Amino acid sequence: MNVLFIEDDRMNRRVVRDMLDVAGVGMVEAENAEAGLAAIEAETFDMLLIDLRMPGMDGITAIGHIRARTDDKANVPIIVITADTALDLRERCLAAGANEVLFKPVAMDALFEAMGRILAQDPGGATIG
Repeated sequence: MNVLFIEDDRMNRRVVRDMLDVAGVGMVEAENAEAGLAAIEAETFDMLLIDLRMPGMDGITAIGHIRARTDDKANVPIIVITADTALDLRERCLAAGANEVLFKPVAMDALFEAMGRILAQDPGGATIG
């Protein structure tokens, strides 16, 4: 399984990388949405993890760009990982095309459970754990 984590904070990327390493999941890092979109153009990922608040393009806008693609990459599962706790945030993320929303600090169990729920919807998809 290959995951792309689009997150501007280096430490947050490291924490999630360490979590995914436990399950043997490979992770590519992008420090902003523009770099993430370029990575998606160049490579195929099984799942995306996206922060919302980043310099330049925000995560919801990036999700819109991904979902607007005309190829199979438009359907890649997306989990938002954010510290933003606005009341309507979950609904806005889901409306933009995210599959799940997790709030920082994210626990390893919560991340794996969210990934598992998404993968369970696609029996031919990769597995974690």
